[in-house]
Amino acid sequence: MSEIITVPHMPPTMDSSRNLLSAQVTVGYPGKAPVLRGISLEIARGEIVGLVGQSGSGKSTLAMAILGLLGRQRAIVEGSIIFQGVDLLAMSERELRNLRGRSLSLVLQSPLASLNPALQIRTQLREAWRAHSGNGSTTADCDHAIHSALASVSLPSDKDDPDFLRKRSAQLSVGQAQRVLIAMAILHRPALLIADEATSALDVITQSEILELFARLNRETGMSILYISHDLPSVAGICQRIAILHEGQIVECGPTEQIFTAPVHAYTRRLMSALPQLPTRREAPIAKAQAATRD
Repeated sequence: MSEIITVPHMPPTMDSSRNLLSAQVTVGYPGKAPVLRGISLEIARGEIVGLVGQSGSGKSTLAMAILGLLGRQRAIVEGSIIFQGVDLLAMSERELRNLRGRSLSLVLQSPLASLNPALQIRTQLREAWRAHSGNGSTTADCDHAIHSALASVSLPSDKDDPDFLRKRSAQLSVGQAQRVLIAMAILHRPALLIADEATSALDVITQSEILELFARLNRETGMSILYISHDLPSVAGICQRIAILHEGQIVECGPTEQIFTAPVHAYTRRLMSALPQLPTRREAPIAKAQAATRD
């Protein structure tokens, strides 16, 4: 049977009053080189941290390691992942299931693929609530949580639009579907939301709206967010700190302004130099005209 192999590690010294998550891990697979090598990442309570790296650098592997979802892939995880003062790698699958969806939540990049096309949105929201609620929760609790979550992501509730929750995923825009996924993820007001390429499938305008939504949720609820992306401008828009992941290692981590204006590592400097440059002088009117046409 597939299993996840964990190697104990002394937890790092940390300020438990400030840090929500502190991870020091190496992840590999039998007979292969490690996918992540000595990763060290901390997320403070109420902080938005960006994790940036090209495809295949190990971003999603780190997210799955935090959530304890690498078991079916026979991953070998060494180190520790301290979340709310407890090492997640020392927890049983049953204990992890009690955390997922309640204290830890995940939003993925393909909203229409993540929703069940055969079920109404109301049914999927209720199932998401029941999957992570205690035995003492009631239907009224569920409906209240759904109403609150929909309001948080600017989607209509039964009172606003009785038909919306009866829709299926095929009847939603991509932006609406992503908001539904985010609503599912925050039903239980998790302490940490992991957004794994959550805006990469969206058009520029919808992407901007979802980024503002994440920022607002952070401001209003104090929810910490690990925002995983290869898109530097979107990361710059909402993250207080950015960690740069390259070939399985975090090569640089610092405040957003420092990463963009004074990068230290050679790979980070390459990323910054690859950003599109704003046109100047004669090019500016042309760029404005092109932008107006796109708008």
